[in-house]
Amino acid sequence: MNSLTKALITLVMVSLVGFTYMSENKKNNESAENSTTTVNNEEVLMNTSLVDYVDKGMMRASWYGPKFHGKTTANGEQFDQMAFTAAHKKLKFGTLLRITNPKNDKSVVVRINDRGPYITGRQLDLSKAAAQELGMIKKGVVKLKVEEITLKGINFPVISLN
Repeated sequence: MNSLTKALITLVMVSLVGFTYMSENKKNNESAENSTTTVNNEEVLMNTSLVDYVDKGMMRASWYGPKFHGKTTANGEQFDQMAFTAAHKKLKFGTLLRITNPKNDKSVVVRINDRGPYITGRQLDLSKAAAQELGMIKKGVVKLKVEEITLKGINFPVISLN
C-alpha cells in the first residue's frame, strides 16, 4: 500500500474517534447538531467527528487471496492479500467501507481497489486479511453489514486521485 493511502486511512481512523470532552457549561452553548453524552456530573462526551457512515445494507461477501496475491488489481495496484482491501462491481476506487459481521460484531475498514466478485449472488470480495479479522475464512461466504465512510462536507481525497 503506498504512503498516501496509508496516510489517508490513518487520517480517517483518527477521525473515526472524533469525540472530545467538554465541561457541562460548554455543552449548553453548543449547537444541537452535535450529539452529546453525559459522562459524569462535570463532563460531557461530545461527538465532533467529521466522519459519516452511509448504510449500504447487507451484502453477501466472499474473500480472495493466495491465488491473486501479487497480481494487478483493476485500479492498477498490486494485490496484497494481507491489506484491508475489497472488490466491488460499481463502487468507485478508493471508497472506504466499514464492514461488520453481525454474527460476531467484528468490524474492519476496507478500501475498494478491485472489481468483482463475478459469482452470482455475491456483492463484495474481501481480501484475506479483512476476512480473517471478520472471522469468515472458514465459512467463505457470509452476509455482512456494509457502511460507506464519508467525510462531512469534504470531497473524498482518495476518490479524486482516480
